[in-house]
Amino acid sequence: MSAVLQIGNRVLAASEIIPLLASYNIIPQLLCESIIDSAIAPITCTPEETARLLEQFYQHWNLTSQEKRQDWRSRYGLTQEELELLATRKFRVEKFKEVTWGHQLKSYFLKRKRQLDKVIYSLIRTEERGTANELYFRIQEGEQSIAELAREYSSGLEAQTGGIIGPVEFGTIAPNFAQLLYTSQPGIVQPPVPFGEWWVIVRVEKLIPAQLDDFMHQRLLQENFEAWFQQQLSQLSAEEKIWMGVKSKPAQLEKTGAA
Repeated sequence: MSAVLQIGNRVLAASEIIPLLASYNIIPQLLCESIIDSAIAPITCTPEETARLLEQFYQHWNLTSQEKRQDWRSRYGLTQEELELLATRKFRVEKFKEVTWGHQLKSYFLKRKRQLDKVIYSLIRTEERGTANELYFRIQEGEQSIAELAREYSSGLEAQTGGIIGPVEFGTIAPNFAQLLYTSQPGIVQPPVPFGEWWVIVRVEKLIPAQLDDFMHQRLLQENFEAWFQQQLSQLSAEEKIWMGVKSKPAQLEKTGAA
């Protein structure tokens, strides 16, 4: 038996590796990472970037001397070039995202902005139309506030917050309800409207426009990356999908509020 890997006292031969990967359900992850490796193969790092990332890698694994580094490479059967690819891999993935989608991110953001905008709103919901009309009348007459009535009458979690929900992204809210909120003037209590089994009274407290800042930039790059990855998986043959254990909706790679 030709040993290729030792884990504790157990020595594994090449013929044992694939069955073990399959039994531990690791092959899908191996396939996923292989797809990514193929995509980032053309992406390179500058000598300065490589040196910085290698130093971070050494610090993470406490490889504080050349002897420790050589022993580590020998243990895992890595050449220096393979070690550099390992140390720079995450950085090269980020470079791949930027190179592939960074130039179109502004237009993508504008396309997605309505879903990314956030809202804070007050909500009262009840199953009875008559109750909803009575509560709306009390608010309009100034007899009681939304907060008071939500605590007393509302049937959802908003009863615990005085009716306040948010901030939440419009994209996470049921479309019809999101449309009502999006077109409502902040500070104006809307008359009761039916949503499913509920009658709801809402008031938009604040609209928070999304901004294409650094956080949003990275988030949208990741969205594009995941959509691309799903497309790569969809191109596998049916046999490969079954054998590899790839689901129709595989686990996420890295990455409230409705009436």
